[in-house]
Amino acid sequence: MSTSRHRSKRNKEADDTIARLGSTYFAWVNEHEDAATTFRHVLHELMRDAGINFDRVDARVKSWTSLKEKARKTRDDGELLYPDPWHDIKDIVGARITVLHSTEIPAVQRLLADQFEVLRSVDKAEETRIAGGFGYGSHHLVVRVEEHSEGLEEFAGQVFEVQIRTVLQHAWAEFEHDIRYKRATDNLDPQVDRAFTLAAGLIELADQQFDQISTLADPREKVNTDVDAEISPDTLPGILTVLLGSQFPLSRAGDYRFLTELLRAHGIEMVSDVAELTNPADIEAVSNSLNYPFVPGQVRIIDDLLLNRFGTEHIDKTWDAGNRPVLRRKRLTSRLSKLRGSA
Repeated sequence: MSTSRHRSKRNKEADDTIARLGSTYFAWVNEHEDAATTFRHVLHELMRDAGINFDRVDARVKSWTSLKEKARKTRDDGELLYPDPWHDIKDIVGARITVLHSTEIPAVQRLLADQFEVLRSVDKAEETRIAGGFGYGSHHLVVRVEEHSEGLEEFAGQVFEVQIRTVLQHAWAEFEHDIRYKRATDNLDPQVDRAFTLAAGLIELADQQFDQISTLADPREKVNTDVDAEISPDTLPGILTVLLGSQFPLSRAGDYRFLTELLRAHGIEMVSDVAELTNPADIEAVSNSLNYPFVPGQVRIIDDLLLNRFGTEHIDKTWDAGNRPVLRRKRLTSRLSKLRGSA
């Protein structure tokens, strides 16, 4: 077969592959119009429940233009890099989790491994170090949604990619992308590469310092629970650490305002009330019934203790607390069924 005929055949095969991909992609998107929002909300609540000190969660479904461009990539021999692009391309659904400091990254990885099947895990920062330099710092996980993945049951079997970065790593990556790709020129000044390398090294050092600061500033100072006092978002972390010990990790600082709202909805406003709520027997009963796939943070365990004690009253009084009332009502109802042994 002549070279031109061979090339024409390959182009025809590529066009057919892209056409099939388009049919599958648009059918899936039409069926799952809110996929990105659903993934973002579920991952956000998962991080929150586990007491991960994260900054934000983002999710997106790859645009058709971007997916088509990636699907057309070829190897050196001209064959398609992704012969079956719908299954071969793993980031059609993608999420990014940014954490405040790097010690949270292993906790996020463990949490995702508990909730999903991990197909691949790559430490981009380590790859860069092995190559002998500083640069892009991020952990990439390719995971598959399982039937027990709470809130994503309709996506069971769906593969998606999660990037985990610190806020500093994210800032570096976003700025580099802006310079290298959005403003790319054929004659980029070599000093730009050196400056990015220096900045990456400084960011790595800054992340290490943030880790140390986080340890030194841990708000687990002793609180005298013998002296009854009114609870507040500022005092709850210390109070719960004394009452719960180290069994449940601290939640994000901002979430204790939400928790104060939940407690006050039931008239729980004093330290003694919280102490009575957190009795070991109820904690054990709740833990056994819900069989947590991860270690819940302080806010999540108290929310579940309230749900166990007040049942549907807790749902009625607090379902609209927070930013995702519809999702919260659904999740509370599901958890109550487990607590009552009807799930």
